[in-house]
Amino acid sequence: MLRSLYSGVSGMKNLQTKMDVVSNNIANVNTVGFKSSRVLFQDMMSQTTSNATAPGNGLGGINATQIGLGVQTGSIDTINTVGAPQSTGRSMDFYISGQGYFMVQGPGANGETYYTRDGAFVRDSDGTLTNSDGMQVLGRSVNGTEPVVYDDKYNENTTLSAEGDVSPLKIPSTLKVNDETLSYNSMAVDANGLVTAKYGNQTFVMGKVALATFNNPEGLEKVGGNNYIETSNSGTAIVAGAGNNGAGTLQSGSLEMSNVDLSTEFTEMIIASRAYQANSRSITTSDEMLQELLNLKR
Repeated sequence: MLRSLYSGVSGMKNLQTKMDVVSNNIANVNTVGFKSSRVLFQDMMSQTTSNATAPGNGLGGINATQIGLGVQTGSIDTINTVGAPQSTGRSMDFYISGQGYFMVQGPGANGETYYTRDGAFVRDSDGTLTNSDGMQVLGRSVNGTEPVVYDDKYNENTTLSAEGDVSPLKIPSTLKVNDETLSYNSMAVDANGLVTAKYGNQTFVMGKVALATFNNPEGLEKVGGNNYIETSNSGTAIVAGAGNNGAGTLQSGSLEMSNVDLSTEFTEMIIASRAYQANSRSITTSDEMLQELLNLKR
């Protein structure tokens, strides 16, 4: 009798976990680049009251008799489908069409690298490209100290640092060219992540936004602020440019919407609620049976 009580309790406890995940998904339905989660359940070990018997002596085989002891949470997975683009009309908002992640650097000179799908960037007072939390956007920088003009002679392979050599991207307010100081006018980032800026009447290359992919993106760990960090199961970040290694290209003027499907979440909420009620009913029914057993004494 006590087995049914504890099975019901295990069901209620794990369904609370499911409701926590569903509620978090719904709460983040408007969070930029948010990836929804799901809960998968597993049965717990079973109590074997009689073992299986092989056929013999003119009798067929007999299966084992087992009584389950409840449910447990098997995993909480992150669903990494790409969310739909939402047009913002803002030139510094970027949407990644593939599986890539922007790379941003945390506080400190050698701060930890974070990965994000949130492409809402700004240019701060120092000219550094940052996200809304002030973390610096990483990418390939221009080799040397001389400005590089963006024209038909531009060669990315000789102009920019190596593919995996990334640093904060900066677009200063002034640029010195041939002993002449030019003032910043505007900047742009193309579909391949190339950052160019206009100073005076000339356009110069300022770097290239880096994107990272992972062998197991579901293994990334959420750390808040729309950011992730790599783990031992996600694999090391594979740094590449937009359009390489399935990272996808950049789309300016759009942000990635949350991939939460409200119809699915509401359905899961109803299922979890009804299952919770059923588990609580199994506990009350078991209690009534125990009460009847106690009444035999009277």
